[in-house]
Amino acid sequence: METIKSISKEKNNQYKVWLEAGGSFYVSEDVLVRQRLLKGMEISDEVIATAKKESQLDHGYQMALNYLSYQLRSQKELEDYLKGREIEWASIVAIIKRLEDLQLIDDVMYGESYVRTQMRTSDKGPSVVRQQLKRRGIKDEVIEQVQQLYTEEEQLRIALEVATKAARKYGRNSHYERLQKIRQYLMTKGFNGEIITATLETLSIEKDEEEEESLLEIQGDKLWRKNQRFDAKKRKQKVTQSLYRKGFSFDIINAYISQKEMEDEE
Repeated sequence: METIKSISKEKNNQYKVWLEAGGSFYVSEDVLVRQRLLKGMEISDEVIATAKKESQLDHGYQMALNYLSYQLRSQKELEDYLKGREIEWASIVAIIKRLEDLQLIDDVMYGESYVRTQMRTSDKGPSVVRQQLKRRGIKDEVIEQVQQLYTEEEQLRIALEVATKAARKYGRNSHYERLQKIRQYLMTKGFNGEIITATLETLSIEKDEEEEESLLEIQGDKLWRKNQRFDAKKRKQKVTQSLYRKGFSFDIINAYISQKEMEDEE
């Protein structure tokens, strides 16, 4: 048996119970009242253990409510939060169950809200949203269910917005390279092949021959200077290969190279 020496109030509705033997432990206000803990009272080790367990449960529950008050959370996010605050697993399980009963934790509701928010505020496609939900501990079957909200129409709308911005960003690339970069960019954003193809068809970037020649000249001049240390044959080969990799056609590459060779002969 232990005897309570004193009880002091701490912050967050916690109380510290001091024992005559020198030890101490924390209890919540509810547990203090429920167990009727008073100065000078003799308590058994069992009562102390029960008081600690119930107090951690109360404390963890209040922390969980505070954590949920800012925004919706997935079950895993809440579990990780409570683990990080050293709440025992048994208490976490009980807290989660209580919150589920009150419908304060619901991964389907969380997933639906997350998908709607991403569609409204981000440029992420379905596969990236799926990865983000998975990292938040949402089960595959729930992800499949909530991603039905991300309709093909919405995917096309968002993908077109992303592609339009990318088209401006890559405006100084060849027509072929520009399309490839837009395609790759849409893939990194999480859109599938069908949506990307449909988006590029809608975007309809026409090839402008005059613009293509102008872009080639700008990039070609840089490459021509960069490779001037090589002999004429090697220089021509390197510049031709580099421009071809950038998506320019052999016809305008050859015309450009011929022009540069004529300039060098003058």
